[in-house]
Amino acid sequence: MPFSGIADRLLRLVLLTVPMHIGSYRLDGKLILAPMAGVTDRPFRLICRRYGAALAVSEMVSSNPALRNDRTTLLRCDHQGEPEPRSIQILGADPRRMAKAARLNVERGAQIIDINMGCPAKKVCQVAAGSALMKDEPLVGRILEAVVGAVDVPVTLKIRTGWDTANRNALAVAKIAENSGIKALTVHGRTRACGFSDRAEYTTIRTVKAAVSIPVIANGDIDSPEKARFVLDTTGADALMIGRAALGKPWLFAQINAFLDGGCATREPDAATLQDLLIGHLLELHAFYGEFAGVRIARKHVGWYAKNLAEVPPERLQSIYAAESAGRQLQLTKNLFDPILRN
Repeated sequence: MPFSGIADRLLRLVLLTVPMHIGSYRLDGKLILAPMAGVTDRPFRLICRRYGAALAVSEMVSSNPALRNDRTTLLRCDHQGEPEPRSIQILGADPRRMAKAARLNVERGAQIIDINMGCPAKKVCQVAAGSALMKDEPLVGRILEAVVGAVDVPVTLKIRTGWDTANRNALAVAKIAENSGIKALTVHGRTRACGFSDRAEYTTIRTVKAAVSIPVIANGDIDSPEKARFVLDTTGADALMIGRAALGKPWLFAQINAFLDGGCATREPDAATLQDLLIGHLLELHAFYGEFAGVRIARKHVGWYAKNLAEVPPERLQSIYAAESAGRQLQLTKNLFDPILRN
């Protein structure tokens, strides 16, 4: 191996051992669970933390005052039993409302406030929130300054590379963030116009990382240990944020951590382990939401986990989706594994 290759490898190994900090909080790894609406509730966050996510960001919480005591909002703010640091993401377009939302969520247990300027959903962008804010850089600055000034905890920001491919302004927004006191920046490697289609690009993330002194977290299409290493090497990012790839596969964090530490990823869980994990997840969802809502929310998780099982009969899945009671859903889910475990 040429000397330059050896030097590059040694540098990568050194960087992997350098702990990342968000304000005063030291993260115990390089992997962060992305905030995902309808997914990153407390049960899922706890599972991903157990599998090696160094931080798990909550579902986004609206800054709309009318929703502050809504049951859904209160569940999203529930951090009971969650390891530190606890991060919650807030959403909105009004600086004063965002500042108030930040203070309220700190009172409710958040130790890091994350600001959403990356969501591409139409219903969010239509009210000039999420990634739509990247169109208005002066407003970005006012929101960031208001939130940072409102709380004594670290504030982080999640953005996209820009509004569309002709308007990639992530670098400009990153500098605004740095000057506003943001403690870490996540960049998703797509524009708002891309949504979740097309491949993520990492050139913009690399440019942002080279231009700012705050930690930069790379996000987008990180779905395997090899891809994680590639993105770290390509961008020079301080950490990685993983979203959709963890759906039904929370052990991905453990696989990536093992690969980054020693170059060899852990194997996929066997059927018995997967059964225990899924049943445990369902039990946590039933307890967290109550039987009626928990059974219904669990259905999508069953579908995601089932993708990791070979030859699952569609009728068995449909019967689980149709179950109305917690007991029935659990029994049918156990039955899903019976043919596999007998082989």
